[in-house]
Amino acid sequence: MAEIKVESEIAGKVWKIEVGIGDRLEEDDPVMILESMKMEIPVLAPAAGTVREILVREEDAVEEGQVVALLDG
Repeated sequence: MAEIKVESEIAGKVWKIEVGIGDRLEEDDPVMILESMKMEIPVLAPAAGTVREILVREEDAVEEGQVVALLDG
């Protein structure tokens, strides 16, 4: 299986994680919601896959380009 990295497109704070380990996602499904500059920004799955690992927790600060979750494709 191919490893698919889900990356944050912006710096912000993890507001809400929308998925759990083992969830099956399609491309562009929301993985989590970030809060940045009082806006809610979704982090979307770059490809279809199954959630293997979530690398952040709610309230964590993330940087642009940071890997926040791993999917098995």
